[in-house]
Amino acid sequence: MLSWMYWTPPVAVFFIVVVLMLAGMTVWEIKSPTVARKGFLPLVTTRGDRLFIGLLGAAYINLMFVGLAGWLASELGLLEEPSIWWGTTLSAVWLVLVMRKG
Repeated sequence: MLSWMYWTPPVAVFFIVVVLMLAGMTVWEIKSPTVARKGFLPLVTTRGDRLFIGLLGAAYINLMFVGLAGWLASELGLLEEPSIWWGTTLSAVWLVLVMRKG
């Protein structure tokens, strides 16, 4: 069924975490409705808005990392491309930053 996509462990972890975050945010919203606030983002956002912006940014960070991995390896003189786990880690940091301070 899912043979059309190359499922590496980082990709699987990324999608599992996204599903768990969506489920967690749903429960959190039911238990404690959100209040809109202004952070470093140039608009007033709710928790759901920040999650969406954070997930969108995380996806783009992962795509950029995959696209630039070969260039990074050649520029830094690495023997092989850096692990996708670095991109996943950067995505997680971005998401936490947006959720906390956005």
